[in-house]
Amino acid sequence: MSLNRREFAKQSAAAGAGLALTGAVGALATAPQALAADEYEVSSGAADGNGHGRPLGYGELVADPEGILALPEGFTYRIITHSGVTRLETGEFTPSNHDGTATFDGPRGTTYLVNNHELKGPRAKWTYPVPLTEGLVYDPAAAGGCTVVEVHRDGTVAEWVGIAGTSTNCAGGRTPWGTWLTCEETEDLAGKNGMTKDHGYVFEVDPHDQGANLDPKPVKAFGRYAHEAVVIDPKRGHVYLTEDAAGPNGLFYRWVPPQGFEHGRGQLATLADDAGRLQAPRCFDSAGQYVDDLSRATRIGTVYGVDWVDVEDRDARTVPVRKQFGEGEVTRARKLEGMWWGDGGAYVVSSYARAESPVAHDGQVWFYDPKRRTLTLQVLLGVNAAPEQDGAFDGPDNITVSPYGGLVIAEDGEGINHLFGATESGRTYPIARNDLNDSEFTGVTFSPDGETLFANIQTPGIMLAITGPWRRQPRR
Repeated sequence: MSLNRREFAKQSAAAGAGLALTGAVGALATAPQALAADEYEVSSGAADGNGHGRPLGYGELVADPEGILALPEGFTYRIITHSGVTRLETGEFTPSNHDGTATFDGPRGTTYLVNNHELKGPRAKWTYPVPLTEGLVYDPAAAGGCTVVEVHRDGTVAEWVGIAGTSTNCAGGRTPWGTWLTCEETEDLAGKNGMTKDHGYVFEVDPHDQGANLDPKPVKAFGRYAHEAVVIDPKRGHVYLTEDAAGPNGLFYRWVPPQGFEHGRGQLATLADDAGRLQAPRCFDSAGQYVDDLSRATRIGTVYGVDWVDVEDRDARTVPVRKQFGEGEVTRARKLEGMWWGDGGAYVVSSYARAESPVAHDGQVWFYDPKRRTLTLQVLLGVNAAPEQDGAFDGPDNITVSPYGGLVIAEDGEGINHLFGATESGRTYPIARNDLNDSEFTGVTFSPDGETLFANIQTPGIMLAITGPWRRQPRR
């Protein structure tokens, strides 16, 4: 059913100039502590709920004498896994190219992390592919997959394979029932790039039950395309997915479960390949005008209504899903990457836009409100003119909602890369800087108790645990 245009116009008016519908993260400017002054009126001093001034962020970053991770004073980090250095329980080295990650409560006070390894193409290309553990292999020709990392309170670490023989495991998402959905960011069919099976699917990995991961099968109902991230609406059961692709730009998808289907452990494996409905968005502005690409939004607080259009051939045997729609049928965006469910909706990242998009930018974060069926622009980064200089942020990728307010964002920029935060009203602040190399940060996620921030340096593949004097950030 289409969203009523008149009702949507009322919602847009109520949202006001730059006022977010969700009351969560507001605006994000490019430079640390900068304000999107054209969009918001923000007081010069930060204040808590009682009006008491508090400093923003955690202070300047201190260069790391070990040359790995710069952090604010009082913070420390620990290396959890390191490709080619640490080893799995079975003796092989930790695989390389760490990407999307989530945390789970483990037994006896431990923390489980499921860690994607973004390894594309045949195994021979990679020094440290995911080992082909018996029973956990989808395609023996593929190098990627996931490992499960168990971190004990005393600091000891164990790691084992969760799934192997998948390709280009980029982001993914945590399910409400405590499993991980790993996403293949590829469209390779059997016979291409050395693959012996079709790829471009979503797979479920259970960190608590290795037996549940045996004989892995893709969730074909979610479609075959260059998957990036996935979140699940715990109330309605809808699944939202992002596609990182160009020529044409990719799509933001919704999967609607079939009548009577109930999510839970092992339930996705019961779905028929064509179960439910896979849909793509068609957005319109407050005047009811169709919007072809999300880069058209140039003001924080822009609100678009969303209709959903069914995908015809979700397995894309001959025509990629994003190419099955003609001009005027759907709304696209460049580099749709990380997502996180929070505040009753989905935060969705468009990492950057250039010549392949109507308007250039260096990052957007949208909030999809499933109740109102609206997308609201929460974050907009202008093009970073000097990415080689420290102090500016660009290229948001993986994101998480912080237990201390706002978002924490992993940067995949052109130059120096950071982990950075954003307050609910839009001021930004640095949390960490990659002092090792120019690799992106990935897999940003907090421990279940909120005391540790985990993140990865993708290349060569290092998982880091960051601790320190975390505190609630001011909203303004």
